[in-house]
Amino acid sequence: MAIAHSIQSIGFLSDFSESVLAYPIVMSAHLTCIALFGGMILMTNLRLLGLTFKSVTITDMVTSLRPYKRVGGAVMIATGLLLATSEAEKYSPNPYFWTKMIILGLIGVHGLIFRPIIYNNTEELDKSPAIPTNVKVAAILSLVLWTAMFTMGRLIAYWDTD
Repeated sequence: MAIAHSIQSIGFLSDFSESVLAYPIVMSAHLTCIALFGGMILMTNLRLLGLTFKSVTITDMVTSLRPYKRVGGAVMIATGLLLATSEAEKYSPNPYFWTKMIILGLIGVHGLIFRPIIYNNTEELDKSPAIPTNVKVAAILSLVLWTAMFTMGRLIAYWDTD
């Protein structure tokens, strides 16, 4: 708790958390990016599963959304860090927050494993007569992990120590 108190006591973080406008604006930006980013993740994974957007190649789906995912992901992470560090004492004992952080780490592992063999290899997938099982596994895992992370993020607000 002492570390959490020290972090949130940094001048600009305490000013930010006490702001009538800044905190809600950043929270709104964070939630908006989650919605947009989540939608793009959903679209990509549904295409990888072969369930929707069949008229669009996997390459077109992945490459057209990639820049938006990168910007949205960067804003989502930056705003999330700002929100979490500005209220570190509130978040540090919260099991939903830590579960979300673990899931975020698992999403990183998912990316390290599947990005080189699937997301950077979409031209080969487009040539394949059927979507390979490993691609479907990656898409399902992605959907499960992102849904779990978004769910844990919402539950953070409802955890009460009383």
